[in-house]
Amino acid sequence: MAEPSTTGLDGANRGLADLMTRLRTGLPGGHAGLAVLLLALILGFSAFVPNFLSAGTLQSFMYQLPLLGLLSLAMIVPLMTGGLNLAIIATTNQCALLMVWIMRTMIAPDAGAGTVFAIILLALLAGLALCLVIGLITGFLVAYTGVHPILVTLGTKSLIDGISIYLTRGMALSGIPDAFAKAGNATLLGVPLIFVILIVTAVIVGVILKRTAFGISCAMIGSNIQATRYSTIDTRRVLVGVYVMSSVTCFVAALVMLVTFNSASADYAQSYLLVTILAAVLGGVDPFGGFGTVGGLMLALAILQIISSGFNQFGLSNYLTVAIWGAILILVVMVQTLRPHFRQLLSK
Repeated sequence: MAEPSTTGLDGANRGLADLMTRLRTGLPGGHAGLAVLLLALILGFSAFVPNFLSAGTLQSFMYQLPLLGLLSLAMIVPLMTGGLNLAIIATTNQCALLMVWIMRTMIAPDAGAGTVFAIILLALLAGLALCLVIGLITGFLVAYTGVHPILVTLGTKSLIDGISIYLTRGMALSGIPDAFAKAGNATLLGVPLIFVILIVTAVIVGVILKRTAFGISCAMIGSNIQATRYSTIDTRRVLVGVYVMSSVTCFVAALVMLVTFNSASADYAQSYLLVTILAAVLGGVDPFGGFGTVGGLMLALAILQIISSGFNQFGLSNYLTVAIWGAILILVVMVQTLRPHFRQLLSK
């Protein structure tokens, strides 16, 4: 076997040093800027919308954010490697459909509490297994075929959606046990349980991406996959793990979807796909991979949700909110693209 060239090793070492510097320092002013923007939006809407700054608005915020937040967490993992997972919505919906089908099919009307609990547990394990299989297949195709993740996940998205629509004839499935459905309205010290689930998941994903060898490897792959190979990291195994982790996060999103809607459908949350990318880019994730933080993502999600809530209370159409979100994405990409040019002009 040929030894890696010295030039390649030097490039890998320089790439690793640059990456570690970026991970330690983050984007200059990135989180602070997002926090200032969030505060400005809250104060602005409070000045023009009666009762915007109220407990009711806060409760609505904590009930509406978790599903989009979890789907965005599922998206940020492949984005860190310079990839993309267009199948997160399809995976979440099919997982939810499978769990609902098991519950409504196997739980008899006169079933005891023990039986209901066992079947719910079986449904959860089946949903998790489905997400693991989807993640493994997607990750294997991305890692071992060399096909771009956009094409791979577009294909898996179409396949999963097609199977879900065929099996359900496009209909929503309901029939969730009351004990399971009540979790959607449960609170922990006044905080909705589904919001607690979002925060816990965000902390776990953040720790994995920032503090583990796997997370550092993801960032290295996104920064320079060729240099990463020279650093003796098994990039294929990491890429498989990336899409498995993304799909497992979809399983958590499916749980929140079930307790939020009390049903499942192949059509749910389809409009969230591009919003997850918008939230990631707005939160400071490099769309070409290599850098991003869960903290920035959560701030961006809060900004988008505040904009949505404010417009809704203004009585404006939800379609206008989507248009504003799209304009924000274009603006953020333009700023990121033009920032180096502005720096060069200012330095002259």
